[in-house]
Amino acid sequence: MSSGEVLIVEPGGTLAGTIRVPGDKSISHRSVMFGSIAHGQTHVRDCLMGDDVRSTIAAFRAMGVDIREHAENSLTITGKGIAALRPPDGALDVGNSGTSIRLLSGLLAGADFALEMVGDESLMRRPMRRVTEPLALMGADIVTAQDGTPPLVLQPREMLNGIRYRLPMASAQVKSAILLAGLNARGTTCVEEPVATRDHTERMLRAFGADLKTQPGEICLVGPQTLRATSIVVPGDISSAAFFLVGAAIIDGSDVRIENVGINPTRTGVIDILRRMGANIALSNERSTGSEPVADMRVRGAPLRAIDIPNDLIPSAIDEFPALFIAAACAQGTTRLVGASELRHKESDRIDAMAEGLRTLGVSVSTSADSIQIAGDPTGLRGGVIESHGDHRIAMAFAMAGLRATSPVTLHQCDAIRTSFPGFVETSSLAGLPITKVSP
Repeated sequence: MSSGEVLIVEPGGTLAGTIRVPGDKSISHRSVMFGSIAHGQTHVRDCLMGDDVRSTIAAFRAMGVDIREHAENSLTITGKGIAALRPPDGALDVGNSGTSIRLLSGLLAGADFALEMVGDESLMRRPMRRVTEPLALMGADIVTAQDGTPPLVLQPREMLNGIRYRLPMASAQVKSAILLAGLNARGTTCVEEPVATRDHTERMLRAFGADLKTQPGEICLVGPQTLRATSIVVPGDISSAAFFLVGAAIIDGSDVRIENVGINPTRTGVIDILRRMGANIALSNERSTGSEPVADMRVRGAPLRAIDIPNDLIPSAIDEFPALFIAAACAQGTTRLVGASELRHKESDRIDAMAEGLRTLGVSVSTSADSIQIAGDPTGLRGGVIESHGDHRIAMAFAMAGLRATSPVTLHQCDAIRTSFPGFVETSSLAGLPITKVSP
């Protein structure tokens, strides 16, 4: 077993107090991307400065964009339009960031220079044809490895053409890549969605002055279009808040307030699912920060019950399922999730990785290609050694599982937590999680 950064969670903790989580990763990525191709100075506040977003920043710096960092996770981005981007010296390395490589594929599909994009070992195993195939229909010259994984090699194109494309599966990243290519394409680009996915791209494009037409199940724009610089305030990431929602929900006596969390309606599936399981979650101080709704959250411990997770909630909770599986392990009865094959194509195979870890903690789990069934045990979990497979969400989910374990939970390969939640150990400790780092 490879260790990487090792974390140990001792049993017996209770979560309490008021915390803040880092800025939303999806919104932070997009603010950097759109600011870099807009005309003028874009100011971004409360940006997530984790490894994934830093990969996006590094990519645009390599293409000549002036991006300056200030105190308190603020950025100033001086954009001169997409035509001002210049070819980088060598391949663009986007690390572990699937968002970076997929959205950049669309944004750069019509660039006038050749480009290669690579990533770390995990990213180089992730499927890319779901993005490259619709981009090729628009006229992009983009090639993957033989098995459809990175590296991605893009050749210069004079102009793309708009298309109408129906997503074969719900994917905000694929939708966003096509829309970003459409900004620099001739004619109308429309994306049809079988199920609504997160709409951060549409909201932020409008904030940058783009003209989009939306109706249920369809988003259209007419290209080419030019973006104008603006100011962005990034709300707290609900995906990061999810670990504390679950950690507090599974422990009687917990009482946690999480301030300034984004509650975009395409992202609140985690709240809906936990409430159906009996979690005591209240929202207050609901307001708007720019184009995104935010609120403060309060969660208190309560007995959880198993549910069959509705299919229509899967897209709006797709990144939060590792945390939700911990809630299921602590609930009364068997929780079932069907139709979530997308979980097998994240930073790890999250169905198998979570099933493996839960079994280590004494939980009965069964899986199929697109499903998982978890037989919960409200009396508690065993301790054990968990392999997080270099997946930040797996590591943080099992850190919260340690609250219900009868002996320590040791987590290996936790370095990836920095991709989305720098300061996770410190924030968790502040809230009462008995967690420590040890040398690998």
